Amino acid sequence: MEKENSPSHIEEAMRDGFHVEVDVWHEGGDYYLGHDEATYIISEKFLENYKLICHAKNIEALHKMLANEKIHCFWHEEDYCSLTSKRWIWKFPEVYNEGKLIGICSDRFEA
Repeated sequence: MEKENSPSHIEEAMRDGFHVEVDVWHEGGDYYLGHDEATYIISEKFLENYKLICHAKNIEALHKMLANEKIHCFWHEEDYCSLTSKRWIWKFPEVYNEGKLIGICSDRFEA
């Protein structure tokens, strides 16, 4: 998806009231957004938004984000469910559809 993990697209979804899952990389001392690779450079401050749920795409991103209590993050690969740093259950809706939906992935939002 062209808009997936685009900072402007994410900010638009948050302005519309959504919580948004983003894919986060940490490489060379910087944070990036991008699904398959580090694409959009962003600040740590950007990730501190309470409406973001940050999916660590590499282990460096996970360790770095866990050091900042203002960043809500998680890691998963093939797991059906994961526990986020704020103790939310992150799940694949296709596998486990009990509970309340509170957010969207940035590739699922169309304004």
